[in-house]
Amino acid sequence: MRFIARKQKKWVTSMKIFFQAKTYTLSDGKVVREKRSLAWLYWLIVIAIIYVSIRLTDFDFVGLATRGHSFFEMIADMFPPDLSYFSHVAKPLFDTIKMSFLGSILGALLAIPFAVLASHNIVRNRVVNQIVRIILTITRTFPTLVIALIATHVFGLGTFAGLVAIFIFTFSFVGKQMFENIETVDMGAFEATEALGVGRFKAFVTSIIPQVAPSYLSTSLFAFEGNVRYSTILGYVGAGGIGTILNDRMGFLMYKDVGAILLSILVTVIIIELTSTLIRAKLA
Repeated sequence: MRFIARKQKKWVTSMKIFFQAKTYTLSDGKVVREKRSLAWLYWLIVIAIIYVSIRLTDFDFVGLATRGHSFFEMIADMFPPDLSYFSHVAKPLFDTIKMSFLGSILGALLAIPFAVLASHNIVRNRVVNQIVRIILTITRTFPTLVIALIATHVFGLGTFAGLVAIFIFTFSFVGKQMFENIETVDMGAFEATEALGVGRFKAFVTSIIPQVAPSYLSTSLFAFEGNVRYSTILGYVGAGGIGTILNDRMGFLMYKDVGAILLSILVTVIIIELTSTLIRAKLA
């Protein structure tokens, strides 16, 4: 018993030493206390979360190791793509670009007044601020695919349902980014302009808009880039665009045609991203 008691006492003492903060005495006699790092505890928490996530999602390492190569085999079956199928890709791809472009523009424009109403440094009414922010939060909560699915039931199959889904996503995304930018601007010019007797709206246009315009345009371009990519899967729920024929070709295991569709999407996205990069460089 004495041996066990001594072992327990040693363990308690070692734990106290481990958690005890280090102290240093400076040349002037001042004692500085350094807390022991808790990085090990954070790592334990992260590892525990990863472990629980693996168990809850039934992640299968064996299945990934034994069947993971099938993914690359399917990709290999798509190349070289059937170039003759490009004639069938042009119209759906153009429809995808059209609904992405129009939905992005409408959503970005509608986001402006809502972003202003959500900014407490411009509209000093907390009730209005919170109501608008709740609207932006709710619209941002629903995934684009879910919105497209709802829109197809309301407006029917076709690109209009996809346009509505892209419009709502862009509105919520750009609106949130913009009101956060507005709240961080320098209000000195705005207050000085108001002090000169200029109306609040005109003061906003002349002093706040120039500060947030570059980030607003950059965010809108980023949303448009993403919308072109996201809209390719909207066809799976009947929202039109190139996703419709992509779903059709995948269903019939026509992988060469799928390769042609993916190649056309890749080229389109690269062109849009290069154009957006050039525009952002001009805005910088």
